[in-house]
Amino acid sequence: MLREQWQAARRQARQWEAASEGERRVAAQLLVLTDRGWRLLVDRRWPGTRAANVDMLMVGPGGVFVIDVKNWRSAPEVSDGRLRAGGESRDGHAAKLLAVTKAAEGAVASLGLSPVAVQPLMVFAGQRVDAGLDRIRLLGEREVAPALLSECRRLRAESVRAIADHLERVFPDYEGSALAQRIPPLPEQSQQEPPEGLFDLEGLRDAALEEALRAPIEQWMTFLHPDQVALVRRNWAGPARVSGPAGTGKTVVGLHRAAHLARRTGGRILYVTFANNLPRVQGTFLRTMAPAVAERVEFRSLHSWAQEFLHERGVPVRLHGDKAETAFSLAWKHVGRDSCLAEIDPAPLYWREEIDHVIKGRGITSFEEYAIVPRRRRRASLRRPHRQAVWALYEAYESLRVERGVHDFNDVLSLALAEVVRHAGRQPSYAAVIVDEVQDLTLVGVRLLHALTGDVANGLLLIGDGQQAVYPGGFRLADAGIDIRGDRGQVLRTNYRNSKQILDAALAVVADDAFEDIDGLRTPGRREVDVTYHDGQVVRVTRPTVSAHDQALLEALRALSDAARADAAVLCPSMRSIGHYQRLLTQANVPVCLLEHYDGRPVDAVKLGSYRRAKGLEFKHVYLPQHDAALPNAASAGTPGAAGVVETAQEREELLRSQLFVAMTRARDLLWLGSVAR
Repeated sequence: MLREQWQAARRQARQWEAASEGERRVAAQLLVLTDRGWRLLVDRRWPGTRAANVDMLMVGPGGVFVIDVKNWRSAPEVSDGRLRAGGESRDGHAAKLLAVTKAAEGAVASLGLSPVAVQPLMVFAGQRVDAGLDRIRLLGEREVAPALLSECRRLRAESVRAIADHLERVFPDYEGSALAQRIPPLPEQSQQEPPEGLFDLEGLRDAALEEALRAPIEQWMTFLHPDQVALVRRNWAGPARVSGPAGTGKTVVGLHRAAHLARRTGGRILYVTFANNLPRVQGTFLRTMAPAVAERVEFRSLHSWAQEFLHERGVPVRLHGDKAETAFSLAWKHVGRDSCLAEIDPAPLYWREEIDHVIKGRGITSFEEYAIVPRRRRRASLRRPHRQAVWALYEAYESLRVERGVHDFNDVLSLALAEVVRHAGRQPSYAAVIVDEVQDLTLVGVRLLHALTGDVANGLLLIGDGQQAVYPGGFRLADAGIDIRGDRGQVLRTNYRNSKQILDAALAVVADDAFEDIDGLRTPGRREVDVTYHDGQVVRVTRPTVSAHDQALLEALRALSDAARADAAVLCPSMRSIGHYQRLLTQANVPVCLLEHYDGRPVDAVKLGSYRRAKGLEFKHVYLPQHDAALPNAASAGTPGAAGVVETAQEREELLRSQLFVAMTRARDLLWLGSVAR
């Protein structure tokens, strides 16, 4: 069958008298794909030029490919980012192909197609080649068809037709062109007229969304809604921020932005987040979306990047969490426990967080500075004697930590920032830095990342939402010297992930918790959000005992098909509950994949992890066993007259509600909320 198709394609290509022999041979390879849902456009005019042409445009399930056919006698050679053949430089050919690819990107942007789906190919007739030159892929005539067939599926059949028809209009053929007139007809079934309006802009966007919803959750998590394409391609004059409520596609925009900048600049892109597990997942997504540029995008957690950076610079780091914790425990025992701090909160955790997120997290080095600093997102009011007691606790902790010769996580970031500032001309070379979940970073962490790029155009992109902060303390971007006023702050307002039922249930948890975002704006807990998805479901299950509750959870998971189970997650508020449900599911023969081991590739197992590790991820089905058990009872908020205790308890409850909100908004199709009656 394939031999017959190939022979027919060769006969068809020979009729193109205006084409070179090389173009006919390459076209013959590509014509075989037209029976597999691909459209081939040949010898097109380049809009905006007098006589320049585009050899071929190929549109199919794998995206849009701009093809430049070469019939060189010598094989191409790529070295140090330069293209040569026969000892001569051929860089001009690569520059032309990139320019026409940019024109194609602009043409399909109006249809909502991400730049990730438009790729330049240089195909060499009579050669065996498979290499890369920046974002251009170099292929031989026999390698091009298999390469296109191996591309991941990005477009449905109707999308292929709509995009190809649009490109035919944008890149018209030459009048009387022998190549253009003899394109083989499409298969009979695709010649039928589509329903009226199917290929208008709105219809194409709806079709793309429906296809993404049916795909495995990993593919959905990289789906860029057409309305967001312009944001990926935007030019910003300096640091910029993308914010918006949960489910509005901020991370997806960040991923596509990383691929776009890697292609456009040819430089390295640093993509940073706070959590340790997210970089693995995001790296997998980008390799699937844009393999040609994946090596130029570095996905790291902030602390792991800082540690490696310091190691490369020869700065000694002795990070030891247990010894640092022991140092704080001793400091609390000797300095804090019997001080006035116990009047506000006798639990040492609150004061450890004060040191981590307010003092060291903001880079404060003197009591005079701490005495007047606004303690953002901290409810308890501290008078000067209390701040003096906190400072005494901090100094005792630092003395004991230094005595033991160890660093804590805040020290790693402070050392890295000092190193970058000290050697401003020798900082790592990144074309851009993208920061995801920026609200979870400390001020020192944000200053560090800003120092890597400064205020250059398109250099720093901050992505996040203050309502989804899961750690205490806070800051404003102005504190880091970052100005995003004007058009450099983009707020997304359309939720593409959660159904209205799921979103309403989640917002009810935080409705009364107004928050201050990192831009300094006070925002109500229940925000107005446009919802595009309406097929979700919230299931509430209450049982009299933990055993009965857990049995209901197992029954719900067993009712899922194998495919649905692969798109499901059980999320828990603590490590203790994760251990409990890991044992429960394993004993019930339900396959489990811990989120700390999940790398973004589809796996036939229920994901299991904490609310915090679920940040940045999405699942079709989310199960929250004993979801309300972590929230304290109203009666435990404090004792009458103990105002400080009440304030710190309220702060903890607000943080727990925020974490629960994050977990609930991970669900797309189903949210299962389990409770044990008390």
